[in-house]
Amino acid sequence: MSSDLRNKVQSVLNEAKKLVFGQDQMLEAIMSALICEGHLLIEGMPGLGKTLSVSTMSKLCDLNFQRVQFTPDLLPSDLIGTMIFSQKTEEFKTKTGPIFTQILLADEINRSPAKVQSALLEAMAEKQVTIGENTHKLPSPFVVLATQNPIEQEGTYQLPEAQLDRFMMKVGVDYPSFEAEKSILTLGKSVFAKLEPILAQDNLIELQNIVEKIYLDEKIIDLITRIVHATRPTSSYFPKEFNGAILAGASPRAGIWLYKISKFKAFMEGRDYVNPEDVLSIIPEVLGHRIILSYEAIVDKMDAKKISVQIANSLI
Repeated sequence: MSSDLRNKVQSVLNEAKKLVFGQDQMLEAIMSALICEGHLLIEGMPGLGKTLSVSTMSKLCDLNFQRVQFTPDLLPSDLIGTMIFSQKTEEFKTKTGPIFTQILLADEINRSPAKVQSALLEAMAEKQVTIGENTHKLPSPFVVLATQNPIEQEGTYQLPEAQLDRFMMKVGVDYPSFEAEKSILTLGKSVFAKLEPILAQDNLIELQNIVEKIYLDEKIIDLITRIVHATRPTSSYFPKEFNGAILAGASPRAGIWLYKISKFKAFMEGRDYVNPEDVLSIIPEVLGHRIILSYEAIVDKMDAKKISVQIANSLI
């Protein structure tokens, strides 16, 4: 059964690659987000296929999908919904917003103000939203796939650390290769229209159960914990060479996602156990956005992703 489902997952990725060229890492990250039920932050310049990737994967996995374009004038009610007074019944009724879906594409998330970010944070953290005096549960699975332009672009807001920590991974999207970009030019519109679901919602639940049962040895769990601890300046595992470069390290949530996503990696490799390479392969995406660099480190153009890899490799 697990091999059949693995083949289906691979088929989803293969079909998506026929539409989205040169972004294999992003497509696999989206799939891991759906199976591990985590939120994903995708960063890259405009026009690199971020939105297309998310809409393609939602169609192939047969999940409800809503896209919200985040803008500076977006209100929390535009996202979660609001209370509307009915003159017929003389009562307030709840009108739900686009957040009531299974996959929410938060397009250009860093263009929205703090109030919208806080409304989204409750949904990401608790999988529920508060409208008026009532709390409403969100559908399951509920995954936020957010895109953002690089922070240095004009008209963007820095996402708060608390919200960044809610994303299981932050994936960078680069320009496609020459051959991939050449293929984009000849891509017809009919390809997307012909897409048919490959994975059903029941399959996703089965996949979640299978991935959950992947074995992690105690030594691997110790390794994950040491790596996360070693990003914190107050830890005994912290490498002295980074003194003054890191203000704050990763939270325990980073360890939880290293634990979960490494199981997904092992599953995709056809193994029922996790090895150290599975953990190391996701270090930059899981830890990079959680390490807060000092002003001096930023001036020196140090990279949090590279630092996280150096820290992890020093503990192997």
